[in-house]
Order: sequence, then structure tokens, then C-alpha cells
Amino acid sequence: MSEEMNPNAPEDFEADIMKLVEQLKAALGDGASRWYYDEPSETLYIELESLTHLSEEEAGQKAGPVLDSNDLDFEEIILLPYKH
Repeated sequence: MSEEMNPNAPEDFEADIMKLVEQLKAALGDGASRWYYDEPSETLYIELESLTHLSEEEAGQKAGPVLDSNDLDFEEIILLPYKH
């Protein structure tokens, strides 16, 4: 049985990531953000300006529930402070 290709897959993938970024911004505080997906390692890097104002512990407590509830299939999601 062959799987059909989803012609909207790249757009859907980006929309799912953007939704996750918006959820993280809502939990951690607004500000600039950007993300990068490293396909070979299946790692998603998300830079958030709000992380520059939070301790690592506080950021983990706030971001944990958002990351735990997402159903995206990444090997790893790494949150980083946004660098201008």
C-alpha cells in the first residue's frame, strides 16, 4: 500500500511550527522570534527574545507544558535566546 504525497506538506509543516512558536511566545512573553529546522538531525531550533529575560529554570517551567502538549515529530526541540 503506497502512501499518497500531500501537496501541502511543506506549508502544513511550516504552519505547525509557527503555531508552536506562537504558543511558546504566549507562554514565555512576546518579542522577536525565528526558527530553523535542521533536517539531517531532525532538530528544531527556536529563538525567542523573551528567553533573554527569563532564568533557564523559569523558561523550562513555562515552556515545558507547551512542548509536552505538541504533537510534532522532532528528535529534539531546542529553545535559544534571540540574537539580533
